[in-house]
Amino acid sequence: MTQENPTDGIALDQAYAVCRSIARREAKNFYYAFIALPAQRRNAICAIYAFMRKADDLADDESFTIAERRAHLDVWMTAWRAVCAGGATSDPAFLAVRDATEKFAIPLSLLDELVAGVTMDLDRGDTGEPDTYATFNDLYRYCYLVASVVGLVCIHIFGYKDARAEKFAEETGIAFQLTNILRDVAEDAERNRVYLPLEDMTAHGVSLESLVNRAAGAPPTANEHELLKSIADRAENYYRSAEALLPFIDPESRPAMQVLVAVYHALLKRIERADYDVFSCRASVPLRQKLAILAVGLTRMTWARLVA
Repeated sequence: MTQENPTDGIALDQAYAVCRSIARREAKNFYYAFIALPAQRRNAICAIYAFMRKADDLADDESFTIAERRAHLDVWMTAWRAVCAGGATSDPAFLAVRDATEKFAIPLSLLDELVAGVTMDLDRGDTGEPDTYATFNDLYRYCYLVASVVGLVCIHIFGYKDARAEKFAEETGIAFQLTNILRDVAEDAERNRVYLPLEDMTAHGVSLESLVNRAAGAPPTANEHELLKSIADRAENYYRSAEALLPFIDPESRPAMQVLVAVYHALLKRIERADYDVFSCRASVPLRQKLAILAVGLTRMTWARLVA
């Protein structure tokens, strides 16, 4: 039976269907984990992803100035807060996310933090200088907002009872974002963004100028290799928190968590096997490998339901 909020004029199941379509089209690595969730939890995750995607798109739309993008985000967040207060909406993501936050007791403050993360680059202004982070602690704060917060939202949907899960989820998000940063070093540098901490670059003899202006497609220098390896080593340490998190998650959600970690860790392993050459080509996990990981996850999901 179609559910509808009479103040919204849009059916809830239709809103979730739109969010699932956005996730299926855009989520790539995430979507393989979503499939391994029970339907209600899958709907909630897809709704959160659609919300995240819209925030990212508004922040990254380079057809507008930074000031215009910030204004668009402010208007969008004002509309979201009105929906949270019970206002009507025709936005499928807003409707679905409101339902998900209520159903899974997701703190609205986490969504505020998520949007704060995607606006960090905008807050730096348009100076023409590369966007950088002085220390790893500075980078950690960015990673927390754009990735750890997602992990904290996810464990509300996955289900957990022990507060220790929250720190493990936070550090799992750091592992994922460091993996993304390594994969995107070349692409980010072309956009005048450098997410490798300046203190680490200095320690490994890599200058900001050389990274931003390096020849396209050239393999890493010896110093760049060691710099990238140091970031990968940090990520590997944080992946241990992903293993520690698993027992704290509700059994029926664990297969999805295992799929997500396996796909992201496989991406890091491919970067490592390529000897940290993230400049010649963009690292990715082949579809066949993702499908194999998903097959294992679906088997685990079926078993979890049988023994529940």
